[in-house]
Amino acid sequence: MNVPLWIARRYFFSRRKRSFISLISLISMLGVGVGTMALVVVLSVFNGMEELNRAIFKTFDPDLTVLPRDGKRLAVTPKMLQTIQQTDGVEFVTQVIEDNALARYGNGQMVVKVKGVDNSFLRRREMDTTLTDGRLRLMEESVQFANVAEGVRLTLLISPEDVLTPLELWYPKNNRSINLLSEDSFSQQYFTVSGVFNIERSYDNYVIVPLSSARQLVGYGPTQLSKLETQLRPGTDVEELKETLQRQLGESVRVQTRDDLNADLLRAIRFEKLFVTVTLAFLVLVAGINIFFSLSMLAIEKKDDVEILVAMGAEPGFIRRIFLAEGAIVALTGAVVGLILGVGICLLQERYGFVSMGMQNSLIDAYPVKLEPGDLALTTVIVVLVTFFVSWIPARRASRRL
Repeated sequence: MNVPLWIARRYFFSRRKRSFISLISLISMLGVGVGTMALVVVLSVFNGMEELNRAIFKTFDPDLTVLPRDGKRLAVTPKMLQTIQQTDGVEFVTQVIEDNALARYGNGQMVVKVKGVDNSFLRRREMDTTLTDGRLRLMEESVQFANVAEGVRLTLLISPEDVLTPLELWYPKNNRSINLLSEDSFSQQYFTVSGVFNIERSYDNYVIVPLSSARQLVGYGPTQLSKLETQLRPGTDVEELKETLQRQLGESVRVQTRDDLNADLLRAIRFEKLFVTVTLAFLVLVAGINIFFSLSMLAIEKKDDVEILVAMGAEPGFIRRIFLAEGAIVALTGAVVGLILGVGICLLQERYGFVSMGMQNSLIDAYPVKLEPGDLALTTVIVVLVTFFVSWIPARRASRRL
């Protein structure tokens, strides 16, 4: 039998304990419980936001992207394409030309991001889930189709059902002084709008067109591209394949994963998660200070008991363990209740989505949450450290009252 723990449990459940000390102990438990619950919920929300962004990126960004090391034009040779396509784990490769251009439709105009792609882009089924109107097409029977983001449609008042009004894309010609009043200073391409997709605000200025049309528009040579987008087979190790392709293609190109392309946003989410964790840890510490006061008053109240135990041969370490156990009972009881409530709230939010994000045209209605065992372990460690920190001083003082 663990005698110090048994004595601490008797103190905790003692009916003769002064009501004021009981009240402080109850407040301590509630404070630790609320702090623990807040840690679990907030960390789960940050996990959910990170996974949500990854899901958003997956609908538009490829598994791996091959970019030029310098400049914005990638010189692609048949050997490079063959090397990528024959690499184990690669499903298909999409050739891409991407640049800014001026879009005009009816009486409206705006600057858009033109993304020219070959027909392999149509094999990416994730885009189908983002279509809000029309369907995804590139070139059919010599007709050039454009697929526009929701932001482009709203700005230019585009209707895919209107086949008579073309979407015009204008791009400045190379090696020529630009006269904004002269149409000869610009390359022009005309498209029939086929589909409208809605992903997220950062993609709201995109226009997807056939690769050949984009090449003529921006004046790229037959072997020049902006990048190569690579889709992998399910179950392929992305990081391992990234290193393999980087080694095979050399240092003239950069091979990046989807997370690499969006590293700034993901890093910002992780930093916010870290700062919130530290802030809520201080909240748990503030709640734990009540444990310090309750143990200090309990040590005063149990002075006679301590003297009797010392007279019976109890050493200072034995007395100290009693009060450390008392603080642990108070804090861990609150922590267990907080963990249960936090996990329960996250599971209910994940299943029923009670808390809405309050955003129109959003891919999801409710705040995303994702429980991670590591976060639960981190929360437990924080509570244990705080408990030991606030319990040590009154426990040591009680052991010295001889």
